[in-house]
Amino acid sequence: MNSTLTRQLFVTASFVFCVVGTLFGIGVIGTRVEESSGGALAADATLLAPAVRAFSIWSVIYLGLLAYTVWQWLPIAQRSARTRDIWWLAGVSMILNAVWLLVTQVGWIWPSVGVIAVLVVVLGRLVARLTRERASSTAELIVVDGTFGLYLGWVSIATAANITAALVQSGVSFGSLDPVVAAIVLAVAAGIGVLLAVRLGGRFAVAGALSWGLVWIAVGRLTDSPASALTGWAAVAAAAIVLGSAAWIRFGRRAALS
Repeated sequence: MNSTLTRQLFVTASFVFCVVGTLFGIGVIGTRVEESSGGALAADATLLAPAVRAFSIWSVIYLGLLAYTVWQWLPIAQRSARTRDIWWLAGVSMILNAVWLLVTQVGWIWPSVGVIAVLVVVLGRLVARLTRERASSTAELIVVDGTFGLYLGWVSIATAANITAALVQSGVSFGSLDPVVAAIVLAVAAGIGVLLAVRLGGRFAVAGALSWGLVWIAVGRLTDSPASALTGWAAVAAAAIVLGSAAWIRFGRRAALS
């Protein structure tokens, strides 16, 4: 079996496993994520849980992963050095996504934190590799850079929500200071967004998905329970910082140097 076919089969098998995990996560053959782990991951479980509509971004990400899986079988993909550079990271990211969903099925909230943390690292390395060289076509830019940029941005904010859910389920509480702590975590998330913008050249897919999660945290805290104006407006500010830093790195810094 040649190396190209090995890459293609690994990515395809990883996508299939990802789909199986998703069927568990949406309740087709298992328990929906928001109902698993004792409800710790529900949209109203913690101050940093995004509102329900935020999770619609997964439809776009999964569609992108399907498109990437198909694309990497095409001859045009084999002419791209980036294909050979990221295939195993792409496959591992899909496997980890399925593992996270399966781990939450059995209520292992802290192991799920470990899985999503590794997933963030894998996606960070993948997108960093994409940054080394420009996409060879518009299709590659959308299917590869767009998909994994959204994936990284969303999982980055989901990690903060996952850690918070694990802490709350473990009985950790700061009482009246919970909103303050949540605002601090959101400030850290904004800092991570700025760091990603600097390291990855201001990728709007990454910043957009991260900001999407932050905005829906704001919507959840300002319109639903648990209500917290401080957390909600801190999330709005964090989203603005993330998008603003990406725009500055992409356009402002370039204009300043020209």
